[in-house]
Amino acid sequence: MAEAPGTPVLHGSGARRAAPLALAAALVSTAIAYPLTSGDTRNAVSWAIVLLGATLSVLHAWLSRGPRTGVGVLALVGVVAVGFESIGLATGLPYGSYSYSDTLGPTLLGVPFLVPLAWLMMAWPSWLLAVRLAGPVRAARRRPARIAWAAALFAAWDVVLDPQMVDAGYWTWADPDPGLPGIDTVPLTNLAGWLLAGAVLMTLLDVLVERTAAPPAVGDAAPLLAMAWMTLGGALAHAGWLKLPGSAAWGAVLGAAVLLVLVVQRPRHR
Repeated sequence: MAEAPGTPVLHGSGARRAAPLALAAALVSTAIAYPLTSGDTRNAVSWAIVLLGATLSVLHAWLSRGPRTGVGVLALVGVVAVGFESIGLATGLPYGSYSYSDTLGPTLLGVPFLVPLAWLMMAWPSWLLAVRLAGPVRAARRRPARIAWAAALFAAWDVVLDPQMVDAGYWTWADPDPGLPGIDTVPLTNLAGWLLAGAVLMTLLDVLVERTAAPPAVGDAAPLLAMAWMTLGGALAHAGWLKLPGSAAWGAVLGAAVLLVLVVQRPRHR
């Protein structure tokens, strides 16, 4: 049965609800440790964050919308991520020219395994939040609104995370100018590329959910908590520990804007 935004959640067993929340709590705890570590320990923490986030996305998709959706999310996001990233490495399109360091470990078509896992971590929560943001839109326009919101949220995550990863030495941009105000290590072409990749991915993901999902059986609190912390908590870490004030400011502004939209929309659902 196709998932319909606004469908009441039919809560499952306590264990079914608890598993995603436990993963989200572990993810938040690990993310808190990131700015407090350095060197090889920080690299291990980075891997742990991404593995926890990717597992949370797939597990939540499986438990909330059914196994077909869970497997579909894993396969779809993995293929699209490797496709876009390998093309980006070979041609510079659509992000701009960049290169990965050896720190990220094994690769597929030049793309470190960590990268599609990071896409998994970001994609499913972005789509879930977009469902809520597009809820008040008229039914005939809801799908394009949902896809647009999801692509924008997907790209917004990277506004915060990319400067952090560059600062950690995980990848380097050949020509980082011009960038967003306050961010001089990541070019604007990267944001444009993420918006394009996000639009393609979220269009396919929306179709996947429509064709595979059962009515929601678990609430969306866990992945949305992870998304909120990785954006707003990440902005706090950038400001207080990582000395990245530009991305901290952008994270705070983008996060506050989304929260404002949700607050304004809330009376409409009563």
